[in-house]
Amino acid sequence: MNKLDDFEQEVLVAYEKGELKSISPSKVELTKFKAAASATFLKEKRVNIRLSSPDLMDIQARALEEGMPYQTLIASVLHKFVSGRLVEKH
Repeated sequence: MNKLDDFEQEVLVAYEKGELKSISPSKVELTKFKAAASATFLKEKRVNIRLSSPDLMDIQARALEEGMPYQTLIASVLHKFVSGRLVEKH
């Protein structure tokens, strides 16, 4: 299992204490979430890129740690980047 960062640990503690409350999304939010999920899993285009061997090996190792195919990891990282959810660690 991967190590939890501070935020994840905080969420886990709150969950275990029963401090988290489940809420239902509005119809507008639900529609937005469904559209985002559909767009995430559409595989209608093929893209070929060239990577250096060391970068590819690092990506494959990270994907193995995450328990997913390396192509899925690459697609996930690119999706997070274009949707503005990829944040740089300092």
